[in-house]
Amino acid sequence: MGLRVCLAIIFACSFLASIVQSNFGKTDISLERLDTVNNQYIYYDLYKPKTATPANPAPFIAIIPGFQRSKEALSNIAIELSRRGHVVALIDPYAQGISSSSLSRRAATTEGYGMFHLIEHVYQSDEYDFIDKSKLGATGHSMGGNAAIRGANYFGKKAKLDGSVSILNSVYVSGYVLTLQDNVLKPIKSNMGVSYALYDEGAFRNELQGWEAADMRIAPESLRTVNAVLDESIEEVELGKYYGNIVDQTSRVIFNEELLHPFQPYNAEATANQLSYFDTVFNSPIKLDPYNQIWQWKELMTLINMIVAFVMLIPLTKLLLSTTFFKSIVKPIPPALPQPKGHGKLIFWFIFFLSAGIACVTFIPMVDVAKILFPEATNRELTWFFPQRMNNSVMLWAGFNGTVGLLIFFLTYYFFGRKNGVDPKAWGLTTTKTELLKTILLGLSVFALYYIILFIVYELFHIDYRFWFMGVRVFQWEMLLVLAMYLPVFFIFFFSNSLRVNGAMRFANQPEWQSRLLAGIANSLGLMLIIFIQYTTFAQTGTVYWTTNWLSVNLLFGIVPIMFILPYFNRIFFQLTGRVYLGPIITCLVFIMILSTNTVVYLPLDQ
Repeated sequence: MGLRVCLAIIFACSFLASIVQSNFGKTDISLERLDTVNNQYIYYDLYKPKTATPANPAPFIAIIPGFQRSKEALSNIAIELSRRGHVVALIDPYAQGISSSSLSRRAATTEGYGMFHLIEHVYQSDEYDFIDKSKLGATGHSMGGNAAIRGANYFGKKAKLDGSVSILNSVYVSGYVLTLQDNVLKPIKSNMGVSYALYDEGAFRNELQGWEAADMRIAPESLRTVNAVLDESIEEVELGKYYGNIVDQTSRVIFNEELLHPFQPYNAEATANQLSYFDTVFNSPIKLDPYNQIWQWKELMTLINMIVAFVMLIPLTKLLLSTTFFKSIVKPIPPALPQPKGHGKLIFWFIFFLSAGIACVTFIPMVDVAKILFPEATNRELTWFFPQRMNNSVMLWAGFNGTVGLLIFFLTYYFFGRKNGVDPKAWGLTTTKTELLKTILLGLSVFALYYIILFIVYELFHIDYRFWFMGVRVFQWEMLLVLAMYLPVFFIFFFSNSLRVNGAMRFANQPEWQSRLLAGIANSLGLMLIIFIQYTTFAQTGTVYWTTNWLSVNLLFGIVPIMFILPYFNRIFFQLTGRVYLGPIITCLVFIMILSTNTVVYLPLDQ
């Protein structure tokens, strides 16, 4: 696929995605900033249906993504709510996306990730005359759901002090029930909908155990939520039934979809339940069936974007390699290794599974080591010293496994390969200082062009490359410093992978597709085993295997695909240059920026 074809597909799909996102031009979307307190600020996408006017003000709903999620991860909810005439603010939570960090270590609890200030701003400001100030709502998933609960509690307390009605009329809580306690629920003066996945991996933290923990018919958390507004307590919740009174802002309804936690926001039934809730409490200005949903088309377009954008790295590199300046780094491809036989084949498969086993057993321990080595990020304190709480463990795992991989590679050669006809020239390591410097410059140039194209696409269409919670997104300049901080340790892994893929897994007379597939499996098998152990245990017992670090396991849903495709790129870039260096430079820059922009980052605030 040529560069022009890639660009044509990306721009066409971005245009189509923007059409869906704007409801075919019926919704205006703008990026807004709100300065809050302590030099903090949030960015949010404002979805304003054209039907919302001063003469016909519309309900307002703030959407708060959860931990490790940026605003784009819940654009599907924003699309569907705005299609039904609601004005929507889709928030980048504090320390996520392009919003600032927060001085609070419990920003979801104390500030609703910025939602508290946004609701107050909308309620008090004269610039929102197209919003019905009596119908302000909030919704969120996971920790965003906790932010919604805390918002209802916060504004309920304020209303009691003022002797007034809570300005936060209604909230919808998805994927979070831990704070549905009497002390939190009692002050709430908002309508409340609760949606919890029946197969939520985090349910082991709930009051009941096993499969009952997430059964919202009998869960103490859901019973307390409903009984808080009833004169006579019930012992079992009827799912989908509205209890209390909407007018008095005491309405309660519980849903319990048969889903896993991370996939709950991207399900038609769960989305329909949320849409139905806001239609019930706010009387949506535009009436549509709750299953009338178009957000899937936007997801399809941005998925195509993401795939084609990865492919685009290849023609971008080819274009630069064709220039006079970079042409000199192109070398003949070294001969492949002979097919392993006898002891060689046994050693190959032993190393194959040994490496996967090491990758599997070292990931969770590295999560615990990261807590010790990086206490500031672990404790959600603002810092320039490796400020990414979740990526710190991934970095340690990558650095360790990359180092082990290099040791295994060279020890295998020393004790076996050199005695059995392995020529180090086949590894593609030979280079000069000038060629290496040009290779580094080429990698930086490809990275820069790749993201320049993304920024142009985002500026034109307000669209990035993504599928659900996995995304290639724009970033603020500080993230370049973060990238430079994490790059050296991650590079050990990426270089080790390139050397292994091209110097130990490339054999003569082996189909290229087979070689790449085997390399992809080898690179991702260890992490796939973690997911397999976690969810087979969950399926058998109702409780996940790793509980303390379950969020780190969930992180692997975004990392495993990267690990699988990494060898493909390392092989392709090796074939383009005849050397092992360009692949890890480009892939490390691109993939680590992707990881860094899709996680929490506790950077210090501007003074």
